Amino acid sequence: MTKRIQDPIHGLMEFDDWVVKFIDTEHFQRLRSIKQLGTSYYVYPGASHNRFEHSLGVAHLAHSLVKRIRESQPNLGCSEKDLKCVTLAALCHDLGHGPFSHLFEEFIRKTRTDRIKWKHEEASIMMFNDILKKYKGIAGDLSEDDKQLIRDLITGNNTGDRPPYLFDIVSNQRNSIDVDKFDYLARDCYYLGMKSEFDFSRLMNYSRVSNNQIVYDFKESYNIYELFHTRYSLHKKAYKHFVGKAIDYMIIDALEAADEVLKISHSINNAKDYLKMDDTILNRIVCDNNPNLKKSKKIIKRIRKRKLYKFVDGYLVPKELKEQFKRNKVTEKKIVKHRSNGAELEKDDVIVDIFNLNYGNKDENPIDNVEFYDKNQPNDVFKLEESQVSYLTPKQYEELYIRIFTRNRRKVI
Repeated sequence: MTKRIQDPIHGLMEFDDWVVKFIDTEHFQRLRSIKQLGTSYYVYPGASHNRFEHSLGVAHLAHSLVKRIRESQPNLGCSEKDLKCVTLAALCHDLGHGPFSHLFEEFIRKTRTDRIKWKHEEASIMMFNDILKKYKGIAGDLSEDDKQLIRDLITGNNTGDRPPYLFDIVSNQRNSIDVDKFDYLARDCYYLGMKSEFDFSRLMNYSRVSNNQIVYDFKESYNIYELFHTRYSLHKKAYKHFVGKAIDYMIIDALEAADEVLKISHSINNAKDYLKMDDTILNRIVCDNNPNLKKSKKIIKRIRKRKLYKFVDGYLVPKELKEQFKRNKVTEKKIVKHRSNGAELEKDDVIVDIFNLNYGNKDENPIDNVEFYDKNQPNDVFKLEESQVSYLTPKQYEELYIRIFTRNRRKVI
């Protein structure tokens, strides 16, 4: 039994019954109400896609890639269970995203001082475990070791003795080239109305397993550069857009103001509460009659009237000054301290936004962690020097930005 789903990115996707059983759980259906790009939808109205369709796309690509590996390299002994585990890990990898996707991670780290390193993958594991608990027999013939493999594939950490190349597919910690990126880069560009020269289908077709890792035809080296360039461009133009970021801070403030009443930050403790966490949280706050939600409602009302936090200024730090800025970090307190005479500026008026934009491997060339093969000697893998790809590739792979916002628009001169 298969289920066919039409997708604007991948066309007709087919899912076997054992995948559909997971799709039809309330845990997975919850992803229909979580925007893939969070508050970017407030800036780019076309970016209305959700974590639901992205997760379907990642599962489709993961299944296709493993199936191709099994058929083209039967000597690897890639089993039917390996195929199932990778596909289910791809399907469930984003189960743990909260309201407005990555914004919720920032909110948790700000409000839960005991969980400052919390990431959505932790919640993905929690939700996956709850599916196994609530839907008896949903895992079919998968053993406990198989279920643990799925958890490990979601986090990208190999805690067992399964083939390492399987961990290059969903959450690649080695060089970050994986089907998760293949889908979200293509899908986000499509819905944002942006173009990309990166061709993930070609890259998948020219991949193979050697030395227990996925390697690529050396002719695809520039295509891989386009992958990382597209990622950088999307961060620069859309994911880190200053208006979207202003709304991020407003929603975080609204959730923080409502946290004492609704216990939003405590939802990460159990799946039952987390099932209620999606983008409708703002409507729940607005419709609640509790007087202690007044501050939160006021912020949400400002968002809906586009009375947003104001972007004041930004600075792209030159390479030679990066270390100095890291040592002498700009803070809200320092900015208020340097206010001019007569300026009624308080610490809560100021927001400092510091972030890095890179090609996925901090300040290093992402190609340095990728290995290639030549079709004439497919079992011999090697790395490429920058000069073997192009002399026009970037000479710097990371930028440091500092941006200042204010909650009080009246205090901007």
